[in-house]
Amino acid sequence: MANVKLQPSASADKMPPSENTETPLITEDAIAQRAYALYQARGCEYGHDVEDWLQAERELLEANNTLSPGNI
Repeated sequence: MANVKLQPSASADKMPPSENTETPLITEDAIAQRAYALYQARGCEYGHDVEDWLQAERELLEANNTLSPGNI
């Protein structure tokens, strides 16, 4: 899996800025928002929460990999 740190959104505002500027942070809140958008796009059909979460995480990881300094 990609070298990306997951950071809980509730404590994100309490933590000091990351010293490692090469590794982007993906918060649980960002994953949850994307997973919810996927749920809504499916017509609010229940039973796909884990699938939506994993897809959202995968999409955010891919987006961060394309934006990382080594890929620009």
